[in-house]
Amino acid sequence: MAEESYRETEIDGQMVKWDPDQIRKIQEHPCYSEKASHTFGRAHLPVAPKCNIQCNYCVRKFDCVNESRPGVTSEVLNPQQALLKVREIIDQYHFIKVVGIAGPGDPLDNEETFETFRLIHEEFPHLILCVSTNGLLLPDKIDLLEKYGVTNITVTMNAIDPDIAAKVYQYIDFKGRRYYSSHEMGELLVSRQLEGIKMAVAKKMLIKVNTVYIPGINDHHIPDIAKKISEMGVFIHNIIPLIAQAKFAHINPPTMEEKLAMQEKCKPYVRQMSHCQRCRSDAIGCLGKDIHSCMGSKS
Repeated sequence: MAEESYRETEIDGQMVKWDPDQIRKIQEHPCYSEKASHTFGRAHLPVAPKCNIQCNYCVRKFDCVNESRPGVTSEVLNPQQALLKVREIIDQYHFIKVVGIAGPGDPLDNEETFETFRLIHEEFPHLILCVSTNGLLLPDKIDLLEKYGVTNITVTMNAIDPDIAAKVYQYIDFKGRRYYSSHEMGELLVSRQLEGIKMAVAKKMLIKVNTVYIPGINDHHIPDIAKKISEMGVFIHNIIPLIAQAKFAHINPPTMEEKLAMQEKCKPYVRQMSHCQRCRSDAIGCLGKDIHSCMGSKS
């Protein structure tokens, strides 16, 4: 893209230099701009139940209406149901600018994800499409994401050191083989995540990296992640305090003060997201002001 097509724009008090279409996809995306989070909303479509990774902090419950955290949804939709839901949402709520798929499993491990994006992109080409992934399959699926108009990608990356990654995950499934906690497993995952991010940045996609702050596991390592992703061209970094559950139920989550201190350590490297609400897989509305986490699908 020619240099003259870029322009400088202030976003949340900082100047950024992107092309006009990318700027719109920052200014209207509630995760990428704190200002946008008060004005524009998103709709998460829970079409992706399968996951190829078992994180030591993750519990996925499909019917859990009183919890607000990743991996939770009241129902799983098929692509046609998801399209009907988007029609209903867009008709009623004009401030919804973003449609995303964030689970309840890993979207890239579910073929329904790509059919859903295809249907929505064909009917609503103006919508910003985004996906949240662990990144294991990102190098393999990046061309499909581009084909179906996905421009904003969140990668959950909890380590760039394979040995630290091995402490975060119980296992990963890749190409018919299950890798249990080991240096080999960590090396495979980290290399795939970095390769996928590199490919996405080269395609002018906007990248957010989520890092779960796990005291005693990766806390000393998070600034290294921030430095690395900054060098790669990631737009924003979201440090998320651990929810103590599953195999990490015994770990005390970081306090708000500790989270803020970690953001300060990382801020010199990469823009920090300070307004995350740890959304459900079926969240609809502005951040922290969901209309209804699951409006009821039509079949």
